[in-house]
Amino acid sequence: MTPHAPYVDSAAGAAVKAADRAHVFHSWSAQGLIDPLAVAGAEGAYFWDYDGNRYLDFSSALVYTNVGYQHPAVVAAIQEQAGKLATFAPAFAIEARSEAARLIAERTPGDLDKIFFTNGGAEAVENAIRMARLHTGRTKVLSTYRSYHGGTSTAINLTGDPRRWPSDNGSAGVVRFWAPFLYRSPFHAGTEAEECARALQHLEDTLAFEGPSTIAAIILETIPGTAGIMTPPPGYLAGVRALCDRYGIVFVLDEVMAGFGRTGKWFAADHYDITPDLMTFAKGVNSGYVPLGGVAINAEIAATFETRPFPGGLTYSGHPLACAAAVATIKVMEDEKVVENAAHIGEHVLGPGLRELAGRHPSVGEVRGLGAFWAVELVRDRETREPLVPYNAAGADNAPMAAFGAAAKKNGLWPFINMNRTHAVPACNVTEAEAKEGLAALDAALSVADEYTV
Repeated sequence: MTPHAPYVDSAAGAAVKAADRAHVFHSWSAQGLIDPLAVAGAEGAYFWDYDGNRYLDFSSALVYTNVGYQHPAVVAAIQEQAGKLATFAPAFAIEARSEAARLIAERTPGDLDKIFFTNGGAEAVENAIRMARLHTGRTKVLSTYRSYHGGTSTAINLTGDPRRWPSDNGSAGVVRFWAPFLYRSPFHAGTEAEECARALQHLEDTLAFEGPSTIAAIILETIPGTAGIMTPPPGYLAGVRALCDRYGIVFVLDEVMAGFGRTGKWFAADHYDITPDLMTFAKGVNSGYVPLGGVAINAEIAATFETRPFPGGLTYSGHPLACAAAVATIKVMEDEKVVENAAHIGEHVLGPGLRELAGRHPSVGEVRGLGAFWAVELVRDRETREPLVPYNAAGADNAPMAAFGAAAKKNGLWPFINMNRTHAVPACNVTEAEAKEGLAALDAALSVADEYTV
């Protein structure tokens, strides 16, 4: 797919920006301190503004355009569904909804064969936790500090990053623990094996002191996304699975960001041969073309609600347009080998290319990832591993990352930046040439980051 040539209509862009600033209230933002880019169009791995500037999107929007922007097959499916049945209530059997559920269940691991549809990832997490609590009759839920699970009430309290702080009233029944992360090990480990063993012991100790019989669920991002793309060490997820089995705890994997090809497998859990009891999804299920998320449910938990009503629902659950987009997206991923492409790009282009950049730029502390899902950790000092900016930096403290981001955009790359990291998360069907173009732009931007190292 060849991106459209950018065009210039600065007056139209100014009008779009003015209306936005007058009326749109943006998420996660101090409204008077932001300057949203007015976007004129997008296709494939690129988007462009009204001034003729084109950007290679290394953020995939918010890590969800897995088949890129404006894929003709997905757009056509939405158009066709709109002409046939644009909307219908969730209590009915609708072809697009049934087919989307079937295709998803075919690809989820193990016996995760029942699909509860939501409008996005946060709602998926909300409902998964509700299911776990009702299934077990317990209240507490364990989640990790380096995590993000969504912005709704329960999901934000499960989240480990600072976006939780203003909404955390300490009464949501959430207990947090440390997951493994060797580069910044909280366990003073020197190897992946030590990190795994000590992290599992820490979790088991936490369970013991919290009381296993009070814990409904443990929720993990299979591979944490926004928090840093820390791939778990071999054996860790299997160890968590074993602890959950021992104590009758529901194991929930959050695959909202890592699922649907992002890591070079249909789900990140497939890398570790793990089947959770519940799995949340969203984003890549239909590349975000129409809001859709859900929970994949195993047979045991589904049986809990066979004759007992599940006390939850959404007006737009399994919306026909969203489900038609999911059906088309999954077929595109199958027919065009998008999952295989993500694996290839990760193994042969992004992984080697990012590691080569790390060897030349003192600002790069670590590179890690899989498929089209990579993080570059930026540091002031490689020896001490001091982050390029402090944790949750803002304003002047965040100047080095702001300068890096500005340099990336100047070179035609739209980066995904969080704290002291930039993530390389392009569309899963990105070409080798596009990925190399992104690496070249990162190379130039990292030279700016290098200026802040010691």
